[in-house]
Amino acid sequence: MKILSLFSVVRGYNIPIIVLAQYLSSIFILAPERRALDVILDWRLFILVFVSTLVIASGYIINNFYDSEKDLINRPRKSMLDRLISQKTKLQVYFGLNFLAAVLAFIISWRAAFFYSVYIFLIWFYSHKLKKYPIVGNLTASLLAVLPFFGILMYFKNFYHVIFAHAGFLFLLILIREMIKDLENIKGDMANNYQTIPVRFGEQISKYIITLLTLSTIIPVYILVDKFNVGYMDVYFYVSLIVLISFLIKLWKSNEHSEYVHLHNALKILIVAGVFSIVLIEPMVLIHGRNLLKF
Repeated sequence: MKILSLFSVVRGYNIPIIVLAQYLSSIFILAPERRALDVILDWRLFILVFVSTLVIASGYIINNFYDSEKDLINRPRKSMLDRLISQKTKLQVYFGLNFLAAVLAFIISWRAAFFYSVYIFLIWFYSHKLKKYPIVGNLTASLLAVLPFFGILMYFKNFYHVIFAHAGFLFLLILIREMIKDLENIKGDMANNYQTIPVRFGEQISKYIITLLTLSTIIPVYILVDKFNVGYMDVYFYVSLIVLISFLIKLWKSNEHSEYVHLHNALKILIVAGVFSIVLIEPMVLIHGRNLLKF
């Protein structure tokens, strides 16, 4: 049961998706000129992806450590499972994962070690302080979610404009999800004096902000579909807009915890679907690599 508890604490079900997202992004967006097999067999990239997953897993642990009281209210079943592992053990695993991540990153370069050390610190600072404050906490959480991709971007050194358009769309989706989580967790946040937007300004204001952010996704979608060649992934973006319109309609009809959970899950599905849809940009890259396709 303790293994299952640790799996729950580090959210092990998210790890494979994170790994897949980083590799697919590397193949189709960050380094499309290279053959897929070359990217997959790149041992330096493997270490960077592994380091990212270690740091993200440790981030879930420290977040769970600080949110233990809040989660008793918001997620009682998960919280009881998580509590099968003591707080002391969680901290030991947390420091162990971070130490291993720093050592492995140093194998790549001191710059990589520095980047991930800063990333580790930012996750801790967010979990300990920033997440209790409105707007700043949401923006920081969203930024931390996309930072590992920029670590890989710096490795490939391919600063294409299309990369930032993709990152902008993902950032907005994650930011919207963070805002929904605040609505979902409002009872636990109030009980533990977390000054989130719904707690500080009310649910109505929070819904207005979520609506504005959702409508803002039109901008990166337009840029990606109209200005860049995203292949068949444009289908995903069109479907996303339809889903997000339905999401907004449902949002303004929602008032209960369970309804916010459904909205949260819908955004999760949309983000995961986006990961798999990356393949649609140019499926032949899996075989040939984009440069070879030009001849």
